[in-house]
Amino acid sequence: MYAATAQPFASFANPAARQALGGLYQQVRVESKVDGASPHELVAMLFEGFMEAVAQARGALREKRTEIKGAAIGRAVRIVEEGLRAGLDLRGGGTLARDLHELYGYLAMRLTLANLRNDEAALEECQRLMRPLHEAWLAIAEDAAAAAPAARR
Repeated sequence: MYAATAQPFASFANPAARQALGGLYQQVRVESKVDGASPHELVAMLFEGFMEAVAQARGALREKRTEIKGAAIGRAVRIVEEGLRAGLDLRGGGTLARDLHELYGYLAMRLTLANLRNDEAALEECQRLMRPLHEAWLAIAEDAAAAAPAARR
């Protein structure tokens, strides 16, 4: 009786199918986190996603898994360009915003070259440059949370 109904799920024994299912789960989990996140939390998630993508690229590079390396670096570049860099207020953000804009441009360029040249040192450099920003952003989380209710008044 149950053998026929279990058959459609037998494909999840296949590693590729399991990976796809894991990817769907990850997407739903991330979308759920994004829906309820504050602007500060969204930027923190971008930093975390960047660090994770570069770490994945480094691992794939060591394992000579070119497709995974390229996809991970592509994700890191999109996070930098479409998330962090695009979110800067260049008019009102002053020198800090302009400096970050230049840094993010540099990171995108280094990531692209790392991909083309299989350069793990460049990937490590990108993580090293981003780490202090990520840590500083996490350190101001309490201040950002306290300022958010005041900004809504």
